[in-house]
Order: sequence, then C-alpha cells, then structure tokens
Amino acid sequence: MKTRWQLVIFLGLGLCWIIAAPALGLATGGPSAPAPETEGPPWWFWPLILFAVTFIMGILAVLGGVGGGVLFVPIISGFFPFHLDFVRGCGLLVALSGALAAGPGLLKMNLASLRLAIPVALIASTCAIIGAMLGLALPTNIVQIALGLTIMGICVLMLTARKSELPDVQKPDRLSSTLRIYGVYQEGSTGQIVDWKIHRTPLGLCLFVLIGIMAGMFGLGAGWANVPVLNLVMGAPLKISVATSKFLLSITDTSAAWIYLNQGCVIPMMVVPSLVGIMLGSFVGVRVLAVTKPAVVRWIVIGMLAFAGVKAFLKGLGI
Repeated sequence: MKTRWQLVIFLGLGLCWIIAAPALGLATGGPSAPAPETEGPPWWFWPLILFAVTFIMGILAVLGGVGGGVLFVPIISGFFPFHLDFVRGCGLLVALSGALAAGPGLLKMNLASLRLAIPVALIASTCAIIGAMLGLALPTNIVQIALGLTIMGICVLMLTARKSELPDVQKPDRLSSTLRIYGVYQEGSTGQIVDWKIHRTPLGLCLFVLIGIMAGMFGLGAGWANVPVLNLVMGAPLKISVATSKFLLSITDTSAAWIYLNQGCVIPMMVVPSLVGIMLGSFVGVRVLAVTKPAVVRWIVIGMLAFAGVKAFLKGLGI
C-alpha cells in the first residue's frame, strides 16, 4: 500500500508540473510566446476532465470486476476529441500501472504462477508487439470499427462467462507436464491446501496468440480474456487465473506500450491525469465495494461498455 501511495504522489507531482510548466515558461526553456486566440476551452480543460472521468472509471472498474483499460479506450476514444492512436497508447499505460502495482504482492502470496505465466507471456507479448504495429499501420476508421465490435463482444462475454473456483482436471496434458506447469497454494478462506494442474495447454497457448494481438492493436488490458482462458479452457483455479492474468498484463502491455511510445503516441498531458485518476479511483472503489452490491454495478459497467462499443463502431463508419 505504501508503494502505491508513493506512485500516486509521484504522478501527482508530474501532473502539477505539466500544469505549472507552461505558466512558468518552462515548457520551451524560456518565456512562452503569447498563444493565438482560438475558440474553445483553455488547454487545461481536457486534462482536468480526463482526471475526473478516469477517477470515476477507477471506482467502477473495481466494483464491476474489470480492468481500467477496458473502460478507458472505448469511452475516451468515443467521447473525447483525442486521436485513437494516443488513446490506445495511454490505455496500455493505464492497464500497465495497475498490473505493476499488484504484481509483486500476488507473486509474494504465491497466487501468480511464474510456471504458468512465462510460456503464456512469451507468446502474448510477442503477439502484442505485432498487434501494436498492425494497429498503427491500419486506417483509423478500420481500427475504430474493429474496436467497437470487440467491445460489444466483451459485453457478451461478461454476460455469459462462467467461473469455476476449482476446475476438475483429472490429468495434465503432455505439454504442461513437460513445462512443469503445476503448483500448490493455500485457500485463505478455508485453509485448504490446493494442488492444481492444467490441461488443454496447446489450445490455451493458441488462444493467447489472438489475445496478444487484440491487446496490442486496441490498447486494451487483456484481463477480460486472460481469466476465462486460464480458468475455463486450461483448468487453472480461479484465484490462480486472476492473479496470473494480472501479472501477465505487466509483461504483455509493456511490450505493446513500447511500440506506441516509439511512435510518439504517448502524451504526458493525457497519461499523467489518467493514471492519477484511475489509481485514486481504484483506492476509493476498494472501500466502496464493501458497502455496495457488485451485481448492480456490473450491469452498469456492461451498459457503459455496450454504449461505448456502439459509439466506437458508428464513429468508425463515419455516422
């Protein structure tokens, strides 16, 4: 928790610097020239609104059980005047920040499995680089249409997806035995020692090719897809799936984020208020979760995603 607050303070100082630098003449190394008069809101309006919107997103992401990146990209690209490339680059960093904050603790608690994460991360991160390059090469309207269809697909997945606390894996397959993908953890709620293993490993790894490409192309955190594949397809326990998925994001999203960063698609004036807003909202969401009904919020999140998905699809069609 101390590390998280240090990160928030650091990002907050960065936000203050971004706001103060133009006023002090530091952005260009000297006194700034008078800006030409233009119609519309002042330059600080959109970062301020972005902070407020991402703060609410952070709360809803915790209550709805989704990653902040899944909400960020469709909503910001649909309702803010930012180019899709900048939104996707920022969305990857939003998803990455949450993963980096949670990853070390999950590994320390023996919930995130390195044996399971390493082969999956190798495939997903490589494909995320390909997806990022593909997304930047394609016309924006094509990517926008594909994003809208993907978000609507996520809504269907959230409505229909099942969860299995402890899948029944009778026998591990040959590939998982060769890679020695298995483990033991203690269920905190019952004290039970769970000895887990996985099956259908080749199918799961093939699905992570698609997941990696989609994560890089659309700038989405892929937790919405990681968990069902690890849990329902490969047979990992739900807690192991969730924790390993969170750890995976810190590898997969980093690979794709470097492509966007190298192409100049990461703007501090977007990234800093977004990260501060998401993280502060997440802290508040954890506390609100104790006194609210997650099922109600889940329907709100699905409704927001469906609306944003339709908006992105229509925007891509030019409607």
